[in-house]
Amino acid sequence: MPDLLLELFCEEIPARMQARAADDLRKMITDRLVAAGLVYEGAKAFATPRRLALTVHGVPAQQPDVKEERKGPKVGAPEQAIAGFLRAAGLTSIDQAKVQADKKGDFYVAITEKKGRAAIAVLAEIVPEVVRAFPWPKSMRWGSGRLTWVRPLHSIVATFGPETEEPEIVRFSVDGIDAGDETRGHRFMAPGAIKVRRFEDYVAKLHDAKVVLDPARRAEMILADAKNLAFAQGFELVEDEGLLAEVSGLVEWPVVLMGSFDASFLAIPGEVIRATIRNNQKCFVLRDPQTAKLVNKFILVANIEASDHGKAIVAGNERVIRARLSDAKFFYETDLKTRLEDRLPKFEGIVFHEKLGTQGERIARIVALTGQLAPLVGADVAKAERAAQLCKADLLTEVVGEFPEVQGLMGRYYAEAQGEDEAVAHAIEDHYRPKGPDDLVPGDPVSIAVALADKIDTLVGFWAIDEKPTGSKDPYALRRAALGVIRIVLDNALRLRLLKVRGVSADLLSFFADRLKVQLREQGARHDLVDAVFALGERSAGGTTDTNNAQDDLLMIVRRVEALGKFLETDDGKNLLAGVKRATNILRIEEKKDKREYTGAPDAELLQQAEEKALAEAIAAAKKEASAAVAKEDFAAAMSAMAKLRPKVDAFFDKVTVNADDKAVRENRLKLLSEIREATRAVADFSKIEG
Repeated sequence: MPDLLLELFCEEIPARMQARAADDLRKMITDRLVAAGLVYEGAKAFATPRRLALTVHGVPAQQPDVKEERKGPKVGAPEQAIAGFLRAAGLTSIDQAKVQADKKGDFYVAITEKKGRAAIAVLAEIVPEVVRAFPWPKSMRWGSGRLTWVRPLHSIVATFGPETEEPEIVRFSVDGIDAGDETRGHRFMAPGAIKVRRFEDYVAKLHDAKVVLDPARRAEMILADAKNLAFAQGFELVEDEGLLAEVSGLVEWPVVLMGSFDASFLAIPGEVIRATIRNNQKCFVLRDPQTAKLVNKFILVANIEASDHGKAIVAGNERVIRARLSDAKFFYETDLKTRLEDRLPKFEGIVFHEKLGTQGERIARIVALTGQLAPLVGADVAKAERAAQLCKADLLTEVVGEFPEVQGLMGRYYAEAQGEDEAVAHAIEDHYRPKGPDDLVPGDPVSIAVALADKIDTLVGFWAIDEKPTGSKDPYALRRAALGVIRIVLDNALRLRLLKVRGVSADLLSFFADRLKVQLREQGARHDLVDAVFALGERSAGGTTDTNNAQDDLLMIVRRVEALGKFLETDDGKNLLAGVKRATNILRIEEKKDKREYTGAPDAELLQQAEEKALAEAIAAAKKEASAAVAKEDFAAAMSAMAKLRPKVDAFFDKVTVNADDKAVRENRLKLLSEIREATRAVADFSKIEG
């Protein structure tokens, strides 16, 4: 089958837009192909700073023929209606139509066959549509044309044909630019025109013209060359995925070089050096593999093999980096002259949120909440409150103003410099953590207290003013804050009753529950087991279960889910589940029929058969043993206690007729079934479990 090669060649595309643009190009072209009946075998898109390219292989040479039916007027309809039908259907005589009968009578039907068009003709319509409608985040016009594109568009390559034949040019024009088979190589090293035929030929000729088409390949080259160059000098590259992706979008022919800066700048915190060099010059930093400290070297990626082996390029980068590091050093030294607590009064004039007051008021709330949480997590109250008081102070420093990504970290450096306790200094840095699913969780009690207070205050505040997340919208990152609280609690095995924390409401607790469900499911927990445990909280809200269910204790919920999952993997668990479900189903049917609930203890005097007496005794024993185990939070033991019910439940259903003729006996046996249901609710609501 034929293949399509498409290239849109233009001025430099911003690196941040390239990956999305390549994906958009692939999707827009292939969606239209499928809509046109041209189902392809595969497609892949690429981007460099100067071009978007797409290959689609296995495209049918022609659209399939289509048979269309058009229903017309009734047989015997007025001539005017029949004439209109003939015109619309493209027929010259009513004899060309067929007559079909339905419930309302006989109707004329025109059946026409539409011949499929050549795929190359369809592409000639599709590609211009895509180019004109391309969704660039920002685009521009140039010259006198009407086309908007990210940067001026210079040429279009569009060829189509099978491997065994010379491909044809897809003939179309966009704003005066005719599609052809000619592109250009590297802007400086191979700027001449290149004739291309199909994708393999295109990639090879571009490579010869100093262009690496695949961004993933460019990234691999940069990373390998940077590591090797660093290793050869006895250093180690500080890897940076985000920077690597950006730099690979800035060059078509990556050339890795090494530069240096004055060693005196190493007195600045390493993170500030890295941020300065990264943000301003898109360069990588290096470290000593023995000490893990930065060295006064950096890696840059040029887009040209210079005749002087890159000396002028390195020198230019060194000049800029020297100036930027001088600024950073000045900012850092200026910041050290003012103590963190002396910056706090300025927060009284900075609004955090119009409905939640100033940053100063927020800090006061965090301090108060930290004081409540510190004893609960085993933290020194005075140290925790001191850390909470200072945790936001670095937001007003020069360095954080220049590099917001080092907030918290710089607070730690400044706290250490002014002689604060180490736990206080680290809490200032760690209180933002975890910032995402892959970030570390605070482990020191002081850090835990401040991190929890910061996140819970955010949630409580925005819940109070009814600014909750809706759908995909979460402008204040409240889902992330809730997940942060959950991870801190679980990773540190904290026993924290959220409803006892100042400001946490039942509504906010439900939000935590939803986030916890999501996290547990992502970790592989069965959704029905999660629901079975959370269902206990729903019953607790109605006042029908004891306080041991504690659905505001996240750690206990997780342990219940884990224990339940392990129990149900055993034969005892599976069989008990089947028995409980049978009991629950019978109860549901009978309670619905009788319009009442069968609750309360069964009357021992009405227990007639040995099997129901044995079951009643087993339930009493299991409830007592399970309750004791739950009280000790030994959920595995509670499950074991429930497992002892299995043979008694099996024997009961085998020998006992629940719906006895005697109404009193029937009611008593239904209450016994209810006891089975209630006994298992010591650990979970088995009715929510599938299987």
